[in-house]
Amino acid sequence: MKAIAKTTLSMIIILVIIIAAIGVYYVYTMQKPPTVQYPTKPITIYVPWSAGGGTDRTTREIATILQQKWGVQINVLNKVGGGGAATFYAGATVTPDGYTWTAITIELSIYPHLGTSNVSYQDFKPIAMLICNPAVVVVKSDAPWNTIQDLMNYIKQNPGKLKASGTAMAGVWDIARIGLLKAFNLSSNALPWVPSTGAAPALQELLSGGIQVAIVGSGEAKPFVDAGQVKILTVMADSRIQGLENVPTLKELGINWSICGWAGLAVPKDTPDDVVSIIVNAVKEAYNSRDFQTFLKNNSFVGKLMLGQDFKNYLTQEYNTFRPLLKEAGYI
Repeated sequence: MKAIAKTTLSMIIILVIIIAAIGVYYVYTMQKPPTVQYPTKPITIYVPWSAGGGTDRTTREIATILQQKWGVQINVLNKVGGGGAATFYAGATVTPDGYTWTAITIELSIYPHLGTSNVSYQDFKPIAMLICNPAVVVVKSDAPWNTIQDLMNYIKQNPGKLKASGTAMAGVWDIARIGLLKAFNLSSNALPWVPSTGAAPALQELLSGGIQVAIVGSGEAKPFVDAGQVKILTVMADSRIQGLENVPTLKELGINWSICGWAGLAVPKDTPDDVVSIIVNAVKEAYNSRDFQTFLKNNSFVGKLMLGQDFKNYLTQEYNTFRPLLKEAGYI
């Protein structure tokens, strides 16, 4: 009888262990569903600007690296229209399944204030900032100003005499001008802005004498510096940049103003977090790859990796900063 009781007790213990193990298994599997399979089909990336520009080239380089990693086709589609506003709207309103991304740029923080777009950074889940080319102040190589202080002193004494250009009205480099003048306690009218279709025509206008100051991206100005045609007085960044190591930043001169023409990637705001996490990690790996770092160096682009929530925090701050500047300049 004792042997039977002992055997029965052993079987009960074994049964309890089995039941407990099954319970643990179901609890674990319910709490942690199987990892999502992504990507399983081609991806499309909308680019709001024409082929060949900095945003387009950067996006295509990342797409090439990710295509090799994932083994799925990644199509980069240039959807040019409405100065980028139409593309931002299209990218924000597609099916949020992770298979359509948008190359976002600084205009996403400008257009809503101007009323030209009802889409803002809040309509996206930011993936990553990839490049952040800071604004630079450019004059002809034989201009009488050798420092930004020289130029600002001249403008203060001769308000409205000099003209500047670099992009359209209320574009990124125009905002750079407004912030620069404000930092030196000057009104936006002290250095009038001549709108242009971009940095290249503005720099040509500088060389021909039509304007006296160009405010453009660092990468856009560097070829002209290398050719000895212009000189850069300052970089609107927190630290000196590669290729322009001899040019002081505003920050080291005690002036708290920095701005860059950035480009990055985003997906619609309702895209599942587990898909977003996969994309963020893959883009981070692609950014740090030898191929992408060589691409940045060869094109004089200033790389800046900012991921997920950090990128969103940056966009929030930038969005809030631009409104008073645009209002001060009379754009809103």
